[in-house]
Amino acid sequence: MAGLLAISFSCTTEKSTEEIIETSMTYSFLVGTYTEDSTQGINQLDFTPSEEKLEIRTIFPGIKSPSFVLANSAGDKVFTLEEIDNVPGGNIISLSRNSDKPSLTKISELPSFGDHPCYLALSPDEKFLTAANYSGGNFSAYKIDEKGNLTHLQTIQHEGSSVNKGRQSAPHVHSTVFSPDGKYLLVADLGTDEVYVYDFDANSPEPLTLNNAYKTTPGDGPRHLVFSQDGKEIMLVQEMTAALEILSFDEGKITPKQRISLIADDYKGAIGAAEVRLSPDGKNIYVSNRGDASSLSVFAKKDDGKYWLIQQTTSGGIMPRNFNLTADGKYLLSAHQASDDIVVFERDLDTGKLTQTDWKVSVHRPVYLFRLGD
Repeated sequence: MAGLLAISFSCTTEKSTEEIIETSMTYSFLVGTYTEDSTQGINQLDFTPSEEKLEIRTIFPGIKSPSFVLANSAGDKVFTLEEIDNVPGGNIISLSRNSDKPSLTKISELPSFGDHPCYLALSPDEKFLTAANYSGGNFSAYKIDEKGNLTHLQTIQHEGSSVNKGRQSAPHVHSTVFSPDGKYLLVADLGTDEVYVYDFDANSPEPLTLNNAYKTTPGDGPRHLVFSQDGKEIMLVQEMTAALEILSFDEGKITPKQRISLIADDYKGAIGAAEVRLSPDGKNIYVSNRGDASSLSVFAKKDDGKYWLIQQTTSGGIMPRNFNLTADGKYLLSAHQASDDIVVFERDLDTGKLTQTDWKVSVHRPVYLFRLGD
């Protein structure tokens, strides 16, 4: 990801100079969007702070609402979806990526076997893919061959409902996340207020078997989750109550540790917590809140082992459905579905606090950012 080389010189003595070579870094992200015409689709964003460049281009047009997109660690295979309802559901698509152009070429396409797929996950060994179907209330598993072709293995249907009759009259699977060791798949269901823990057996024709389910507070609407770097904690965002839950995870068992509100006690207005991310250095948790709040919350772990809110700031736009950090943790990019833009924040590497910059780029309904180059 190195860009141009900038060479500077500084005098160390009166008689000599030391040549310092600094790499002008370009950070690249795949951008998932909601589309309205055939010119829109998957985008690539390239950000070079030293040159004050923030550029975005469409690299795979003609796809319908690729609202989630990710790549393998090599960056040569990309996986996306079409968040649509159709028979038998939306679509799951694998693509090859040419990083020089950049461009994407379709390899294979299969149905998601459920309406409105909204989330994808790669197994740690990158040989399996799972897809969450929001309206379908189910999720599917696929095998990935060496060329990137997909083979459908299994679809699991959830049943049940919860207390909010307007949004929880049926299951709504919102995310599927592998544990770092690849032994488990955690499935957050907004409709049933549960996080399901499935055992994952890569050698089985149907690799997923239900182990147990963690019940959240009725009306929470669990949405997205991330693991701590050691795999012993889960950070879970509750969409409908705008809460962050810290959970312990031990051999497939979930135990509650801490619950933190993302809104003030006197807050009035619509809410909709969306994304949760852990900083690359593991020091901070970041959570976005949509609705009328359009905010980013920053948390830090203190000496008592608990997480504390250290900052709450505007996201710089309207409806921050998604955001991500650069691999070195120096910047956070916030994508806004309603204001059609992506805004850049600088991150203090010591405290984790954010400062909004003037860097901003326009793009039609950005709803997911995937960091390339990991």
